[in-house]
Amino acid sequence: QVQLVESGGGLVQAGGSLRLSCAASGFTFALYTMAWFRQAPGKEREFVAAIKWNDRTTYYPDSVKGRFTISRDNAKKAVYLQMNSLNVEDTAVYYCAADKYGSSPAILTAYEYWGQGTQVTVSS
Repeated sequence: QVQLVESGGGLVQAGGSLRLSCAASGFTFALYTMAWFRQAPGKEREFVAAIKWNDRTTYYPDSVKGRFTISRDNAKKAVYLQMNSLNVEDTAVYYCAADKYGSSPAILTAYEYWGQGTQVTVSS
């Protein structure tokens, strides 16, 4: 049974930091490109970060580049998102996603498996 379980969300003041974790089970983690997406109220789900399964190349949109860092630990079957310099616009539910042999890291529909999400709220 495939599971992606996010944790680490919460309430933080603008300028602060959070580290999200995603624990994976039920599939061969090392073969999957892993990503984080987010969805704010009334908005579409958007790409936040990805790390490829083979060479660990990372991808970010301009909105988070330089502030967010994605990493993975294949031995622990986990992916992380370190978020620094948070601002109110980062408030959203953050989702972990997995795509086998993924080569389109920013494309939402490419991802097969999704977690339930963790809420991140940034206060001003």
